[in-house]
Amino acid sequence: MNLESPTKVVDKSAEEVYQFLMNVENFETLMPENTKFEKINDTRFLFALKGMPEIVLDLKEGVPHSKVVLGAASDKLPFTLTGNITQIEDTKSEVQLHFEGDFNPMMSMMIKGPITKFIETLATNMDRIGQ
Repeated sequence: MNLESPTKVVDKSAEEVYQFLMNVENFETLMPENTKFEKINDTRFLFALKGMPEIVLDLKEGVPHSKVVLGAASDKLPFTLTGNITQIEDTKSEVQLHFEGDFNPMMSMMIKGPITKFIETLATNMDRIGQ
């Protein structure tokens, strides 16, 4: 399953967006309302969307100022969430989130809606970077 968020223009440099996303604690700022969030350590956090099981994400990779990759810590729900960052101007950049998961058809059908809404909310909330 591959899903993409809309591209979001942010009034921050690519470096600022990258630094923000590399700090897992900052994901709490981007989460939808009423989402459980718990930082486990500097590279891992837990979150739970309403009606979904708790998911632990690990910071897997960072390519300075262009890409941040998070991945599920459990093999039960194998997926990655990648933030692609593109510099537009000195103080403007674009961010797009890509969700890629390997699920059976039944699981895909059940989670497609909530995950699509989730990544769209994360992208929309990118305006909160640096606030």
